[in-house]
Amino acid sequence: MAFPSQSDDSLVATLRAAGCIFAEEEATILRAHARSDGELARMLERRCAGEPLEYIVERAEFHGLRIEVTPGVFIPRRRTEFLADQAISLTPDDAAVVDMCCGAGAIGAAVAAAKPGAHIYAVDIDPRATACARRNLAHAAASVYVGDLFTPLPAVLRGRVDVVVANVPYVPHGEIELLPAEARDYEPITTLDGGPDGLRVAARVVDAARGWLHPDGHILFEVSDQQAETAAAILGSTGFRARIVDDYELGATVAIGSR
Repeated sequence: MAFPSQSDDSLVATLRAAGCIFAEEEATILRAHARSDGELARMLERRCAGEPLEYIVERAEFHGLRIEVTPGVFIPRRRTEFLADQAISLTPDDAAVVDMCCGAGAIGAAVAAAKPGAHIYAVDIDPRATACARRNLAHAAASVYVGDLFTPLPAVLRGRVDVVVANVPYVPHGEIELLPAEARDYEPITTLDGGPDGLRVAARVVDAARGWLHPDGHILFEVSDQQAETAAAILGSTGFRARIVDDYELGATVAIGSR
C-alpha cells in the first residue's frame, strides 16, 4: 500500500480506509509516539496491516494508568477494569494480593495504585509477560514470578493471601477463530484459549487457591455472561460461596468466590 504524506487528514483517511473505527484517536496516538516522519510511516504501515495499536506504541491505557505492553504479551481490555474494581473493593489496606495470569501486570498495578499498602504477587507462565509486569509494577510493593499458577509463590504465603484476582483465558477453544483478527493473529493463543468450555484454567485456579487464601479471602476471575452459571458451579463445588456481578456498559462479568 502506498501511503500519503503524513498530514493529520491523510493519517486519519489512511487509518479509516484500513478499517480503524477510531481513526482520529489512533492518528493522534501514532503521531505522539513517532519520533520522525519515517517512523510514523512505519507505524502506520504496521497498523494498516492489522497489528494492534498497543503493540505499535508499546503501551495500553488501563484504569487511568499507562501500562507497558510489548508484542507477544496479552493486551489488557477496558472491560477488565471492572475486574480490577471488584478486586480493589475487596482488598484490605495491608493485603496480600495475587495477580494470577498477570500478563503485563495491569490489574496488579491498578490495585497497587488504589491500595498502596497492599503487596502484589504477580504470576504468569510467560517470561515476556512477567518482564512487562516487573516494569509496570516497579513503583509498587510487588513481587513478580514466572511459573504455572501458584507453583512459584513462596510457601510462606499459604493461608495468608487476602485476594486472588485472575484474568484467565476464557474463550472456548471452538470460538477462537471467531475472535477479531487483531487478537487471533497477534496475541498468544495461550492467553485466549480456555479449553473446551473456556473455563479449564479458571477451574485450576479455583481449585489451587483454596490452599493459599486466608479464611476470609476472596477469589475473582473474569468470564463471559454465558459462562456465569458454570463459573458459579465451579466455585460452589470447591467450597466457595459464589456470586456473579456484571457491568453491562463495559460488557464485563466477574465471578467472585468467598471462603
